Parts: sequence; C-alpha cells; structure tokens
Amino acid sequence: MINKQLAKVMAPMRVLLLGLALMPGVLLAQANQLNDIQFSELPGSRVQLRLTFSDVPPEPTGYTIEQPARIVMDFAGVESALPQKKYSLGIGGARSAVIVSSEDRTRLIVNLDQLPVYTSERKGNQVVLEIGADSATTASVAAAPTKATHDKGLNLGGQKQFRAAGSVAVSNVDFRRGEGGEGKVIVSLTDPAVNIDVERTKGKIFLTFLGAELPDSLRQRLDVTDFATPVKAITVDYDGRNTVISVDPAGTDYDYLAYQADNEYVLSVKPLSVAEVREKQKEFQFSGEKLSLNFQDIEVRSVLQLIADFTDLNLVASDTVQGRITLRLDGVPWDQALELILKAKGLDKRQEGNVIMVAPAAEIAERERQELETRRQLEELAPLRTEYIHVRYADARELFTLFSGRQGGGGAGQGSFAGGREDQSERSILSARGSAIVDERTNTIILTDTEEKIAQFRELIEAIDIPIRQVMIEARIVNANTDFARELGVRWNYTESHQIDPDKIGIGSGTQDGGPVIGNGSVPSVSSPVSFHDSPLVDLGVANPAGSVAYAILKDNLYLGLELSALEDVGKAEIVSQPKVVTGDKQEATIQSGVEIPYLEATSSGAASVTFREAVLELNVVPQITPDNNIIMALNIEQNSVGELFTDLATGSQIPSININALQTKVLVRNGETIVLGGIFESQVIEGETKIPLLGDIPYIGNLFKNTVRNDDKRELLMFITPRIMDEEIYYGK
Repeated sequence: MINKQLAKVMAPMRVLLLGLALMPGVLLAQANQLNDIQFSELPGSRVQLRLTFSDVPPEPTGYTIEQPARIVMDFAGVESALPQKKYSLGIGGARSAVIVSSEDRTRLIVNLDQLPVYTSERKGNQVVLEIGADSATTASVAAAPTKATHDKGLNLGGQKQFRAAGSVAVSNVDFRRGEGGEGKVIVSLTDPAVNIDVERTKGKIFLTFLGAELPDSLRQRLDVTDFATPVKAITVDYDGRNTVISVDPAGTDYDYLAYQADNEYVLSVKPLSVAEVREKQKEFQFSGEKLSLNFQDIEVRSVLQLIADFTDLNLVASDTVQGRITLRLDGVPWDQALELILKAKGLDKRQEGNVIMVAPAAEIAERERQELETRRQLEELAPLRTEYIHVRYADARELFTLFSGRQGGGGAGQGSFAGGREDQSERSILSARGSAIVDERTNTIILTDTEEKIAQFRELIEAIDIPIRQVMIEARIVNANTDFARELGVRWNYTESHQIDPDKIGIGSGTQDGGPVIGNGSVPSVSSPVSFHDSPLVDLGVANPAGSVAYAILKDNLYLGLELSALEDVGKAEIVSQPKVVTGDKQEATIQSGVEIPYLEATSSGAASVTFREAVLELNVVPQITPDNNIIMALNIEQNSVGELFTDLATGSQIPSININALQTKVLVRNGETIVLGGIFESQVIEGETKIPLLGDIPYIGNLFKNTVRNDDKRELLMFITPRIMDEEIYYGK
C-alpha cells in the first residue's frame, strides 16, 4: 500500500524532471537565426533581397529615411549567423546592405541612391524584399491588411514612410571612447524618422539633422582631447532650422562610420594603423580637384579638351589620338580621370610645366628612344675639355674610385682611368671618351671629358667633398673595492712548578709575546714583562694581532694565564680609468694604454724564447651621427691588469695571469648625455671558526675556547660613456 502511494507521488516529479532536462533543447530549437542573404537584379533596374531564416521569420517592422536614402527592417527574436555584416551591392539604386544583430533582434539596413517604392513578403522561412517595384504592385500590397506598430515603427507591408516633423528634436549629445581607441559621438533623438546629412569638408565632419530642434542647454563646445581619441572637439549648434554638430578630428589619419539604432545616431571616428595609412595613401594617390563626367560615345579628343579647360592646363594631342569613349565618373579627381581615359585607349602623357602632351604609348616610347640616340650621338661629337678639380677634404683617390667604379693603374703617386668601352662607362660618371688622372700629391683629379660630363662630375664633388663632423667619445671605468676582515682568538697558559719566582711575574699590564697583560693577584699590581715559558694549554690566538689583553692567576706554585687577541682590517679602493678619443663620423678610432709583460716560454726545439702579454686599457669605437644629432656607437672597451704569477714547469719562469674586464656593445646616445653601459658586482663573505670540542660549544663560556674569522670583500665595476659632437665653428675655425 505504501509503495503504491509513493509511486503516485514520484510520477509527477519524474515528468517535471524530464521537462526541465528537455527545456534547454526546446529553447535552443526556438531560437530563430538568419542563415543566408542573396541579392539579384530584376528587370526595370529593380533589386531583390532574399533573406533565409532557420524558422518562420517574424513579421518585420522598421522605417525609411529619405536623406540619406535607406530602408531599415527589424526582425524581433532573430540572431544573425551571417559571416559578415556589410555587403557591397552596386546594382540598381542599392549601394550596400548592412546586417546588425543585438540581443533581441536583427536589423537590415539597405543604403540607396534615392528612396524608391518597395515591397516585402514572407514566403515560408524566407523574406523577399523588392526595391523599385511598379505602382500597381505597390498598390496591391498596400491594400493588404497590416498590423500597425507604434508611431515610431512601421509594418513594411503597408509601405508607410516617416517624415521629419517639427516636433523632432535632439535630446542629448554624448561622447565616449571605444575599446579600439575610437571616439563615438552619440546623439539621442526624440524621433528616429529624421533626415540626416553627413559631410566631410575643411578637415571636419558635419552632422546636419534636418528640421531637428536643439535645446539651449545643449548648445556648447565640448573639448574631448583628454579621451585620447582622433577627435579633439565637438561643437553643437542650431542654425534656426537644423541642428548641426561639427566634429573636429586631430590630423588626417582617421576613418569614420555613421549609423543609426532606433533613437540613437552614432558617429564613430577611429584611428588608422600604419598599414592602413599606407594603404589609404596608395588608394588615394590622386590629389587633383574632383570633377564629374557623364558621356555616351564621345570623342577622346573632346574629353581631353574638357579636362584641359577644367584644369587650365595646355594640352597637345598627337594626330594619332583617335577613337570614342563612353564614361560616367562622379566626383573623381581630374588626374585620376585622365589616367583612366589614357589607359582605356592605350595612350600615355608627358607633362612639362603646364603643358601636357598626349599620344599613343608606343609613339611616346619611340620618340624618347630617338631623343636618347640623338643625345648619344651629340656626346660622341662634342669637343673634349680638360679641367683640374681640386679635392679639399676627401681623399682624391678614394673619391675618384667611388665615381669610376674601378681603380686604374698609374705611376707612383698617380692613377688614371679612361671611360673606354661602353660597359665601363655605364659604371662610371665619365663618358665613353672621357678619362681622368688622380694626382695624390696635390689631391687633384685631372679630368678630360665633354662639358656636360665635367659639369656633372663637379656637381657631385661639391656635394660630397665636405668636412666630416667630429665626435669626442669619453669613457669612464670605475673599479670600487671594499675589504673588511675581523679575527678574534684566545690563548690559555698553565704552569705548575716549584721554581716560580713571584717577584719576577707581575700581575698588571705588560707585554707577553708582544701583547699587554692585565691581572689581579695577591701581590701588588706592577708593570713588568710577563713570559710564558711552557707550551700553551690552548693556542687559538690571532697570528698577527693588532692588540691583545692578558689575565693571569698566580697561586703558590700554580700559574694560569688567559690572553685575548683581536685583529680588524678595513680597506677601501677606487680606481677610475678615463680614456678619451676624437674621431670623425663613421670612422673607427682606437686608444690604448698599458704594459707588455715579458716571460720565458719553451719552444718545440727545447730552447726558451721571450713572449710578451699585454695588460692594457683600450677603447675602440665607431660613431655614427644620426640626422637628429644623436650618436650610434659600436664600442669595444677593455681594462686588463696583471694578476697572479704562475711557475712554468718547463722553463721555471714566472708566467703572469691577466685579469680581464671587457665590454662590447652597440648603443644609441643623445649628444652630450652619459649612459651606463654595464656593470659587474661581486660580493664574497667568508666566515670561519676554530674551537675546542665540547668546551667551545658551551653558551657564552665557549667563546673563551674558540677562534673566529670573518672576511667580507665587495667589488664593483661600472662603465660609462659620454659622446659629444664637436662644435663645427670651433673645430673648423669658422
């Protein structure tokens, strides 16, 4: 009986648990998604958009805007599964389509050239939108029953359109910084159906809300520089009819995007990366004034004449420029338009001053080839001249070798080179008939060639033969050493003898093996030498103490002595090496100072030879002056010193070891500034203890039966460098 009642109670619970387990799948199945969007062009310049959903789509709602022309459709409870958000169309009057998805809906925005009539229809799990439908179709659709939404929305089946009313106003203007560093201008509207004009002119972005009013409290200028976005300031104003928001960007390396979501209109201004700036410059390489051309089957010569009239340039067209062309260009730079027309007809141009010559590309290439051939023939017939070019600062031999591409032979102190064959003259600034001789004694180049080649050579000499800027490099190497040593020891003496003369053993301060003795006993305290004749009982004293204290007990024939000895040694040393050298830009310089240490070294024959080892301070540097007066230096610094001596078993001579401190690096330093190149810090702590077992381990008392040593050595090496560009007026005496 109890089991039956329990079964009746558990049955509803099982159904409830099963329902809870299946609920996520049911909810997941109910989520509708936009899976596909297709575009097609229909007869009569109509455009069809076909949206495919995972389930029956909801009835779309939305609105239209005349300026800029766009159609907005909202699908409640739909998520977008499309791979991208923006689709470029370029068919009919449709420019692009944008799909934006939020938590509770998906929005379709169709950007148009102008706002035509359109229809929308649900077919199964698809929604078909036709833009540019004829009036009969529109009338039939408009007569269909519709389900009205609130006054800010629209059932697209009814084809109701919104216009900006006088009650439309801007309720708020806000600015925010996005995650990617973009600046967002957010404008709140009382009604989304407002015509908005976006224009970029005079380096600013203007948002004009046509017919929208602006409260007096919002008329202001906002300085948003502190947000670190491409936007510097925002100006909100009202011109009596429209609300105008002026956005002032910082610089030109930015891009902007404007979009509307219900009652909010957002202008996003984002910075461009270096790659995007380069791509933008490559894309917009034409800088001419924009023009519009729309012609059907017009002569090419007439179009060229129109461009010449537009640009106020003189145009010369060859007789072979023929043909007709059809073109439609809207707001295109004139130089880009000219380039497109020339490419389309196989033409080319050459511009000299304000004169443009247009001809077929093959004709221009042939003409230039003939000009080069004529020029070469004139060079072959031109008279030769001889000139003496004196080189002031550079080496004439190196300079001529640089220009000629090879170095010719010659007598002592002289070199010569002739242009000779054509392949040699191509590598040389000289012509095929030219020749030159270098006089190293007077640093002069004797040049024989045509007037044109001599003028080119002299121009290059004047540009290159200039004094090299000088740099003074100062290095500072600091070696800092700190040594500390402390030693404490104890010595015990015990003597038991019947021959102890108490009159000769003083109890007081005195000398015992070089140290004082202080004591107290049965005889008066006197100052007298004390000697321990027998071997000490415990000898843990300091070897060479700086001082010692002794205490002795004398009783009958028993003598017990205690001596405390201590040593503390503190040493500090600082060695500063400061090499300094002056050299020219990109010229290597080396300075050394030190000794060469001789020692004997055994040879293969068994004899001994003298060998030298260097222990030097060396600075090797190659400076390079940058255009902003900084200095790049390739440095090699060494500071070596003589170390310990080792005995060579073969020769018995003492071979020195070398302590090496070296640094090799390349560094960029500002003119006159000092930089730390590197450093080495060494610390060595040694503690030692010698004691008598058991007695030395007794607390406190054990210190009388041990010897303690502590050594603390610290060494630090630092290297500094200071480059200075020498004043040209002082150095060259200007």
